[in-house]
Amino acid sequence: MLRLAVFVSGGGTNLQALIDQIEQGKLSDVSIEVVISSKSDAYALERAKKHGIPAVAVTKKDYPDPALFTQELLKYLEKFRVDLIVLAGYLLIVPQAIVRKYHNRIINIHPSLIPSFSGAGFYGLKVHQAVLERGVKITGATVHFVDEGTDTGPIILQKPVAVLEEDTPKSLQRRVMEEAEWDLLPEAVRLISQKRITVEGNIVRIHDIPLQS
Repeated sequence: MLRLAVFVSGGGTNLQALIDQIEQGKLSDVSIEVVISSKSDAYALERAKKHGIPAVAVTKKDYPDPALFTQELLKYLEKFRVDLIVLAGYLLIVPQAIVRKYHNRIINIHPSLIPSFSGAGFYGLKVHQAVLERGVKITGATVHFVDEGTDTGPIILQKPVAVLEEDTPKSLQRRVMEEAEWDLLPEAVRLISQKRITVEGNIVRIHDIPLQS
């Protein structure tokens, strides 16, 4: 069983995509053990509770000492014996100590085709606003492993989405979620649970058959 901690900051639509596939039997051998939010009022916490998933808020303002903030996150990761951390709209930088401890065991969904429109400052609607201002014709989403940079870890999966002339940042955000993010994130978790992924440097290899443990 692949035990997940899902980190969130907002509505939790990507969390819901994972929950739906688990409940529909499409993600076998996967369980969401805990949902951790950076905001106490995030609706994602309610989504988790509705499905009987433990959910907590760990906010930076409550832990002005970065070491204590990191320690609190680690407390929950260790308590729930987490195998994989899934960043599903998590708007904080994961502490470096956690990135190192969970090397190649943290994945993130980003709403563009990395390396375009990624890195510091590119999150949420800001990504889609930048896409429209640049006038690109294709955008999309990326699932990648998290390393010590910002959106620089090995890319697992990507999916393109067309940009329409009438798009606004909000309409484009919604379509990228519906057409790309909600498919990609569960699929990446599935591949990891099936032991079909290896990482060679900054390159992810996806194998047709499960690898031996």
